[in-house]
Amino acid sequence: MMNNYVAINNMTEVLQQKLLPSITLWNRLEARPRTDDFDRALKAEVRDPLWMLTKQWQLGEFRGDDAGSPAFAKIQMATTRLTKYQADSKQVQTYDEDVPLEAKVEQKKIPFKTGAQDMSLDIRLMMGRHWLKLIKTDFPAGLRDEYILLYKILLPDPDDKNFASIVAHREAWQQVAAVAERSMDGYVFYAHLKKGNSASEGTSQLGDVDLDALGEKFIKWFEKFFLQPIDDDNNAWLPSRMEYQFAVSAPDEGGEKVMVADEYYHGHLDWYNLDIDPQATALETESDVVLPPDPQNRETNSFFPVNISFDGMPHTRWWRFEDSNTNFGDINPDTTDLNKLLFIEFGLIYANDWFLVPFTLPAGSIANVKGLSVTNVFGEKTWVEPAGKGLDDAWKRWNMYALNTKGKQREPADNSLLILPTVEKILEGKPLEEVLFIRDEVANMVWAIEKKIPLPTGSGKHGGEAAFELHKFYQKILNKEIGDGIVIPDDIEFKANIRYQIMNTVPENWIPFIPVHVDGSSREVQLQRASMPRILENDAPGNAQKIKPRTQLVREGLEKDPVEAYFIHEEEIPRAGIRAYQTFQRTRWYDGKVVNWFGARKQTGRGEGHSGLAFDQIIPTAKRRV
Repeated sequence: MMNNYVAINNMTEVLQQKLLPSITLWNRLEARPRTDDFDRALKAEVRDPLWMLTKQWQLGEFRGDDAGSPAFAKIQMATTRLTKYQADSKQVQTYDEDVPLEAKVEQKKIPFKTGAQDMSLDIRLMMGRHWLKLIKTDFPAGLRDEYILLYKILLPDPDDKNFASIVAHREAWQQVAAVAERSMDGYVFYAHLKKGNSASEGTSQLGDVDLDALGEKFIKWFEKFFLQPIDDDNNAWLPSRMEYQFAVSAPDEGGEKVMVADEYYHGHLDWYNLDIDPQATALETESDVVLPPDPQNRETNSFFPVNISFDGMPHTRWWRFEDSNTNFGDINPDTTDLNKLLFIEFGLIYANDWFLVPFTLPAGSIANVKGLSVTNVFGEKTWVEPAGKGLDDAWKRWNMYALNTKGKQREPADNSLLILPTVEKILEGKPLEEVLFIRDEVANMVWAIEKKIPLPTGSGKHGGEAAFELHKFYQKILNKEIGDGIVIPDDIEFKANIRYQIMNTVPENWIPFIPVHVDGSSREVQLQRASMPRILENDAPGNAQKIKPRTQLVREGLEKDPVEAYFIHEEEIPRAGIRAYQTFQRTRWYDGKVVNWFGARKQTGRGEGHSGLAFDQIIPTAKRRV
């Protein structure tokens, strides 16, 4: 056998030059009890004090460097505040902090009308009750009946197609019939006041000043209760992308720092939604817009740095047991959870190497550290530079909570810290309407499936069920129009075993988007909303009506005069599809004010689908009714 024994004459030289490989450091020490009783093992008994010293040497605790703890720090901060806001590419407005930034960006108009049909009955009734409550005390009791008569809710005609979205659905018909001509439509009254009319017009109290003053109070109440854009200049929703786009700016060293959000749809607005646009030097405002005083400020402060401490922080001493209130071993990070991994490393390894220099900033601020000087206990001064300095696309650059700078290459990095005036928690109601956009490769188109359709009562209904009920209603009306004068033949017997079918149909809540060429381009395409025909039995040839969508998300352009086509960028609908929905949202601002608004969301879908739509088919014949 080979003798592996190696004679070492000078052990000191071997250790210094590391001629023999060996493990000299450990980062984990575990006991191995040999019995079921852990009492003695947990005592961690040590019989040889020299063993403790060798373990400290193995773990590198005897290594030292010529450094001292920070004893004094001086910092200069340059701060500024947001002063301008622009929704999409619309008019620039003065930014104020009356409401959270989420509410300002996401606000959309409440759907009070869909085509010729009145919607949001619940809000209309709430507005009417509030007005009747305002006039209850100081005005005659008969005035209440006058307002109900002037602004009454109409009773739908069950045979009128204009009321199809009410009559076709039992729950909608019951609710509208229960309040028709018995309750006041508060929104019609609100629209009357917004046109400049007086609240007393048409009543026995004509010309009453107090009544008109209550009308102004009623307008302020509603606009404070629901935040919604007064006009299109406040709407940041971009229908062709189905996301919000906006920009904000702040004065910065003689110019402006412009930050843009090109695709916000997540529901939680924070610094990572914004990018710095170096090409935009300023957001241009109208000449009559009064901006607040210049909020730029420079402040130099001196501090005593203190060690960062947190619950569950590991003790720095070797044999110091912890209280185990925080279990880092229970954290299960995914491969993409970089922030979580960095947090664990900070908490377990570098926790006692961090010091805190406090500086308080208000919401809506942009802060930039212009200089940081640290003096240690030996009197040595160190100038601290930012870790993220340099070019924005440098691969060695490292920083956190920093804004990305738009541009092609070699853009200078921006190390400022943005604190947006946003809220921590938003209460979100159930979706009033919901649409699934899926790709149908067989039919070579995109389908907008209205999964949830808003009813005129203000509640939502399953799209497939609502489509079936509406189709059944139109079939019923057609059967009445045919009447008894026309004889419908019995079952037809075909002489051939096959027949030709031009096309089949899909449920009415499936709205097609077909690819069309973009003007001026031979290759680029967009998705344009189209219509399927409503095929009814016994309907006259060529009399089929086009099926129109019932959700506001897909009805874009139908409410305008003249009607406009609706296009969606083709790249916005991936193979996974998307899910878009609209909800009412509520939060509380830092001054205690409650803010309500109506906004949209977008999420990833569940993949492709197949509608079953087919053209030019040869199918087996069967007895069918004409």
